[in-house]
Formats: sequence, structure tokens, C-alpha cells
Amino acid sequence: MKKVLALVLSLAMTLAMCVALSGCTENKKELLGMSDAPIAAVELKVDYEVPDDFKIGFICLHDENSTYDLNFLNAVYAIQEAAGLSDDQVIIKKNIGEDDSCYNAAKDLATQGCDIIFANSFGHESFMIKAAKEFPEIEFCHATGTKAHTEGLDNYHNAFASIYEGRYLAGVAAGLKLNEMIEAGKITAEQAKMGYVGAFTYAEVISGYTSFYLGAKSVCPSVTMDVQFTGSWYEPTEEKNAAEALISKDCVLISQHADSMGAPGACEAAGVPNVSYNGATYESCPETFIVSSRIDWAPYYNYIIKCVVNDEKIAADWCGGIEEGSVVLTGVNQDAAAEGTVDKIKAVVAGLKDGSVKVFDTKTFTVEGKEVTTYSADVDDMGDYKPDTEAIKNGEFAESSDRSAPYFDLKVDGITRLNEKF
Repeated sequence: MKKVLALVLSLAMTLAMCVALSGCTENKKELLGMSDAPIAAVELKVDYEVPDDFKIGFICLHDENSTYDLNFLNAVYAIQEAAGLSDDQVIIKKNIGEDDSCYNAAKDLATQGCDIIFANSFGHESFMIKAAKEFPEIEFCHATGTKAHTEGLDNYHNAFASIYEGRYLAGVAAGLKLNEMIEAGKITAEQAKMGYVGAFTYAEVISGYTSFYLGAKSVCPSVTMDVQFTGSWYEPTEEKNAAEALISKDCVLISQHADSMGAPGACEAAGVPNVSYNGATYESCPETFIVSSRIDWAPYYNYIIKCVVNDEKIAADWCGGIEEGSVVLTGVNQDAAAEGTVDKIKAVVAGLKDGSVKVFDTKTFTVEGKEVTTYSADVDDMGDYKPDTEAIKNGEFAESSDRSAPYFDLKVDGITRLNEKF
């Protein structure tokens, strides 16, 4: 037993020395682990006092097993602590479908005395609107929705974030990894093909995977990308199968807009670099995880609670960005990422802030071989899918400027959809 302990101690000391001393990894990167987050969560400033009888209710599509829902729930816990809300003041309903169960959940929260009711999934919208009409004295807030600015209800509101900026930054990290693989002779420039597991062919997903691709292309010009859709926000087996299918088609790096560990797990098993979403998968996938972007919903929760407490109007459409603390990146896994990734991300963040970097700059992509100089998008979602708003402004597709939810739906050259699922 003592010999085993001595061996373990010796190995631990050797590893520590390898981390500390250059050259110990035989021309490989040092074992550095996770860096600090290039864009970390902001400290919530609660400059209001919440009454004892205040209540807020949350409706979630899934539970903690979904990375998407876990992200919302972590934000709930953050604002609960920051605002000093008791457990009686925060009511959470999980696994609420995109059907009448959402309306019933909203109605139940209303009868329990909630001042604000928040729902987190796109398909919840019509049921939230129905409840908002029935309870005009309660504020109904909905993530990812599109209809608040056309419904004209004083108590119904949509919110999103400029997560396309976070996706772009994650794409930069992916592109740097591809460059490293090219320089090491593992792939040629022509083989720099990424795969992307998408849920649906909605604008939200298209905006996300396109911004990710453009981020990669900004540093690796030869990159291409295949997209495989699952037809579900959360389906672990389908997401795993999609990732494996992309890997079999020679995709050398995988990212996703899907909510399970299916795709990251498949990447770890195959040794394929992965950029995840809604949180780090470092603990489960230490060999392949590079970085992850996510929306931090805590700043929005803070905003709507403050509005209600101070009797101020909540914006019909609210879109938070990097400055508001709504767009966050995890730390970078420096054991899997290319050298210099953190510094490059920080430089691009500075460019996004000062306007010198534009995610959907029309000079950086083409559609059917041509630059896009004008495009009418379906911003006023009336259910007819008819374009109604000019989206190209000052040389860029002005995503989320006329509505909080994404409406970028162009089919950019270099990206191939392998299937179509709605």
C-alpha cells in the first residue's frame, strides 16, 4: 500500500513539474487546464428593495438534465441570492411542454400570487400570450419569443441576447484550432471542415451556426461546415447520432445548438475537438472541450424585478449584450485549444465593443456567390413568414436590432445543410 501511495505521489509531483517547467511535454502544449473566462458573468447590482409579498414564477421546458434549462435555472438561483428572495418568493415549474400545460402552469402561478411569470422556450409563446390577456395585472416575460412588439399587450414582453457575438467568439477559437491542426500536418487546409448539430431550422439556430462559422472563417479562411438537424431541442440519442454522422463525414471539429451531452460525449469518445453551448463540458470531456458560449439570464431577471418593484415599464423587446453581462464565455481549455486562443478572443471582444468587428459584416460572406446588399427579413412575426423589414444596415446584417429574437436566416456559402427538420 505504501508503495502505491509513493507511486501516486511521485506521479503527482511529476505532473506538477511538467505544468511548471517548459519543455517537459516534449514539444506538446503544457498541461494548463482551464483559463479564466474571457467574458465572465457580471456581478449583479441590486439597487432596489423587494417587498415581502413579491413573487416570481419560472416555467422551464425541461429540467437540470438539459443544459439549456440548467442555464436558466442557474440564473434563477443567482438572482434569488443577490436580491435576497426567499424560497416562497421563487416558484419554479419544470418539464412544462410547449402546449396547454404551459398555459395551465402560467395560470397556476398567477393564482399563487406571482407578480412576474417567465417562460423559457420558443413554443411557450402563444400560451403565455393567452395567460397575459387573462391576467392583465401580472407581467409575463418570455425568452426567445417574437410577438411582443406586434401583440401590443402592456404586460407581455420578449427577451433575448446578442448570443451571436458569443457564438462568433467561440468560432474564432474553433478556427484557431483548425489552423493548429493544419500547421501540425494533421489535416490540409481543404480538410478544415467543421460539423454542427442543430435543433431546428429556425432563425435562432441559423443565426447561431452562421455566426460560429463566420468566427472560424475570420481566422481560418478555408473552413467549411456541415449542419445536421435533430428536430428537437433536447434528445441525447439523436444529438449523439448527429455528431457521429458528422464525424463519419470527415468533420474534424464539432459544435452544437442542442441541449444534451450527446454531441460532446460523442466527440470525447472519438477524440474530436468540441465547442459546446450553455456551459463548459470540461469535466466530462477534458480531452476535447475547447470553450462554450452562453446567455446569462440573470441580468434580465434583475432588470424585470427592478421594473416591477419600482413600478417602471418593462421593454416589449429586450436584448442584452456583452456590456449588460448577458453574453458569457466559459474559460478556455488550454489543453485542447490552440495556443494564443485566450488572447485572440480578448482582442476580438474589444473589437465587438468598439464596433471594429461586426459579426454579420456583409463583406465577410456571400450567398450564392454574391455579396448581400439588401435583404428583407420576417421581423413582424404574423405567422405568415413574409419578409417585412430591411435587415442590411451600414454594411452588416443588423441582427436583433428590430426585434430581440434572431431573424438571420440567410444560407451562407460554405455551410451545407445535410437535412432539414422543423
